[in-house]
Amino acid sequence: MAMFSTNGTPRRPKGVDLQLTKAWIALPLFFLLSLTATPAVDGEVPTAGDFAACNEEAPRAVKTGIASPIISDHARADRARDSAMTTIAPAFTGIESADPQIHGMDAAGAKNAAYQAAYRSCMRRKGF
Repeated sequence: MAMFSTNGTPRRPKGVDLQLTKAWIALPLFFLLSLTATPAVDGEVPTAGDFAACNEEAPRAVKTGIASPIISDHARADRARDSAMTTIAPAFTGIESADPQIHGMDAAGAKNAAYQAAYRSCMRRKGF
């Protein structure tokens, strides 16, 4: 099979044009499918069930001594004892915070640094 046409220019073998066309169609299609198949990152929001489970688990962790509070836990506990932290509504006695590891924490438990550490740990294990 000759690789040059009669005028001396290089010639592609038959079928190459079709393969290139398929590749140019498949590539954008693959890209679009990969975008739609990828799950959203950080899309989950803690639910009331998550808050309740962690508020139930935190006192047990405090009692067994496995919670390790950090400096910010102590600072938040001091502020909570000084009534600086507020609640969302009378029916909800949890802490409102942009930090998902603190949001929903029982207001009474927020006064204890070890409770805060246990609650944060529970929320972290839940993926928040």
